[in-house]
Amino acid sequence: MALSIRVIPCLDVDKGRVVKGVNFENLQDAGDPVELAALYGAQGADEITFLDVTATVDDRRTTYDLVRHTAENVFIPLTVGGGIRAVGDVGKLLEAGADKISVNSAALARAELINEIARHFGSQVCVISVDAKRDPTQPSGFVVTTHGGRQSAGRDALDWAREACDRGAGEILLNSIDADGTKAGFDVEMITALRSRVDVPLVASGGAGMASHAVAAYHAGADAVLAASIFHHDKVSVAEVKAELRNAGAVVR
Repeated sequence: MALSIRVIPCLDVDKGRVVKGVNFENLQDAGDPVELAALYGAQGADEITFLDVTATVDDRRTTYDLVRHTAENVFIPLTVGGGIRAVGDVGKLLEAGADKISVNSAALARAELINEIARHFGSQVCVISVDAKRDPTQPSGFVVTTHGGRQSAGRDALDWAREACDRGAGEILLNSIDADGTKAGFDVEMITALRSRVDVPLVASGGAGMASHAVAAYHAGADAVLAASIFHHDKVSVAEVKAELRNAGAVVR
């Protein structure tokens, strides 16, 4: 039986509030994260992803409290990312109610972190977030970035995703920096390219502007679609995205 494709609202959190911008800039307040997570859970979201977009040591406490409050109110899997630097951070987030954690910069800085998380908690807990954009100097044409797409990590995005999976990552969250916030559609070319290199579940992120965009991501090989602004601004509901996917022949929950 085919696995069902998941629809995942993403909450970019800054100092305890949900924010949204274009290409990670000009962030604007989009609401209370716990309220929004509960709303999306009621709408039929398969999971919720929390990304602390300005994860500093000072705000780390906020994230634990938010995760705890969300887990108490929302009964679907919760992935949390931002500022995770060590196995101890993962343990604290799981204790607070997270089901999975998403790592980006810390894994690029020290790839062994992926092995350690997988060994301590299992591959299913470890999501590697790959913020990629086009770069003709890389073999695949895509480079990994950090700091919300502002800094190149100098690593080929597809090679890095492959290495992350070999080290024990159980899922890849592929975010197209080129498409982020544009509402012009998911980066199908990037999804297709990565799908050919990894066999773990692939979450497509960046560019969703209408429900039908999810269908293109699904056909390109995504196992899940993640979106933020189209849900926050009531442009599209989770149910509408699922209806489009179902009409396209996808299995949805």
